[in-house]
Amino acid sequence: MAQELSRRHFFFGSLLAGAVPAAGYGAVPSLKALGYKSPNEKLNIASIGAGGRPALVLTQCETQNVVALADVDWDRGAEGFAYWSKATKYKDYRVMLDKSGKDIDAVVVGTPDHMHAACALACMQAGKHVYVEKPLTRTAWEARFLKEAAAKCGVATQMGNHGYSHDATRVACEILWSGEIGDVTEVHAWMRPAIWPQGMRSVAAPSAVPETLDWDLWLGGAAERPFTAGDEDYRQFASARAHRLGRVRIPRRPARSAQGEAGRAAGPSRPQGGGFDTSKFGFYLPFNWRGFHDFGSGLIGDWGIHILGPANWGLQLGPESLLSVECVHKDSSPPFTFPDELTLRYDFAARRNMPPVSVYWHNTKGDAYLPEGMTAAQARKIAGQGPQVGPGGGRRTGFPGSPDSSGYNCIFVGSKGHLGTSGRGEGVGLLPGSRWADYELPPAFLSRSPGASTGSNTTAHVHDWIRASKGGTPACSNFDLAAPFTEWLVLGAAASHFDGKLMWDNEAGKFSNNEEANRWVKPQFRKGWELSL
Repeated sequence: MAQELSRRHFFFGSLLAGAVPAAGYGAVPSLKALGYKSPNEKLNIASIGAGGRPALVLTQCETQNVVALADVDWDRGAEGFAYWSKATKYKDYRVMLDKSGKDIDAVVVGTPDHMHAACALACMQAGKHVYVEKPLTRTAWEARFLKEAAAKCGVATQMGNHGYSHDATRVACEILWSGEIGDVTEVHAWMRPAIWPQGMRSVAAPSAVPETLDWDLWLGGAAERPFTAGDEDYRQFASARAHRLGRVRIPRRPARSAQGEAGRAAGPSRPQGGGFDTSKFGFYLPFNWRGFHDFGSGLIGDWGIHILGPANWGLQLGPESLLSVECVHKDSSPPFTFPDELTLRYDFAARRNMPPVSVYWHNTKGDAYLPEGMTAAQARKIAGQGPQVGPGGGRRTGFPGSPDSSGYNCIFVGSKGHLGTSGRGEGVGLLPGSRWADYELPPAFLSRSPGASTGSNTTAHVHDWIRASKGGTPACSNFDLAAPFTEWLVLGAAASHFDGKLMWDNEAGKFSNNEEANRWVKPQFRKGWELSL
């Protein structure tokens, strides 16, 4: 009993410390004086990115005012420009901040990863609250830099790993902290191979830049290179790979307007985000940039930042306790993209009363891990039995979600049992399923996020940021939390270039045993795009 009390006091005492000012709420300066709005006032929101993912995030901001949109690709941004037709349109976000800055309170940043830091910094230095899509940055150095910038600028921040807003993620933490599965010494997380083309051995021949695209502005701080939409060899490669992996097309949800059937006839469709036919995408954009070392962070940044959220929170991981990161398997070494199959291992030191832990990330088909002697069928939950946490009907709760899988894509290995989470953190359970069937949840110590949070819905995560932007409680994935998480996670992208263990020196912010690897820790910015506070 004493051990249980000590464990709970350590976790909840440290996690909740500082939530209330020492001298009470009256001790803080006037929020209005600090530039925050009343909860009853609407925010004026802008977005860097007008189509795809940022447009979908903006649809969750419709209780506020959308006043300005910037997109370097006006073809990609067309759906947002049409839907928010009264918003002022720009190509250059810097011009938007200069000309419309006085009318903007907060900004959604939904660019490719390599431009997250530059865009977020400009917004914060202009005094704007920021919501930055995951991963927070492409490199570890940029993540640490943005944490420092946010602290200096004093604005409300949020990273778009919306699994942090799901009840199941918080329940997973509470189960871990209760001691139900004992000391966790190993975590395995995985995702099926990427849908975007990667593994190319050569760059397609240059082609004409579309009139709707500002290619130089799209590159931003990345090294200059010719634009290409891809050639026939590339299209054949991409098609063959997609068919081999079974990743040919993810359909979009049917378009709908905000006003339903009547509104559909009266105006443009509400942006839906997600879903695409891979045969219609070019070499670098509008989506394939994720697989390129210079622009994205591969699946570890795209999905690892979601799937490993419960591990980061529940096990209190961070770069200060990271010892090393190693690429222990890859199926190839492409020159400028990530490989399709990849296994990374992160080793963390003991954290207060938690033992050292090894965290594995797998890009692979099917379940990457099952407890010894346990089948996938035994691991799965028993339908209708046990605590019902997360979205009903199993929606979006298992990646990969094949019928012969366990239903989980992150499994914690403890001294007294196993816990699994699924999707972005939407689902949680104990393994085997029979153990979950008889389980009673521990007390709920963590506050729940505002608004609905089911399936892939970002409503709660965005509402959390809007509340923080009006002077409320800091958002659940604000940069104080999101930056250290991103920092250690994207070091795996750096490790994918090398064989052998890379030793992390947290104080220096670099690897201590491989200087070449450090060029993937801090990027070289193109002249005129350097970052400074």
